[in-house]
Amino acid sequence: MSSAQESIDGVLDEFLEARGHDTSQVAWDRSYNKKQCPDCGGLHDEDATTCTVCGWAP
Repeated sequence: MSSAQESIDGVLDEFLEARGHDTSQVAWDRSYNKKQCPDCGGLHDEDATTCTVCGWAP
């Protein structure tokens, strides 16, 4: 069933991309030895799981 899910996800991604949507996975940016939130730019320790500034989570 995982291959069926991947197939459905691929078709959905193609549909969204054709209409101008970004379907890439968003992750933490890096700044020296800190994680940096891609939304607000807040810096966090390596063990952070959510942004304490704006609440963003990968």
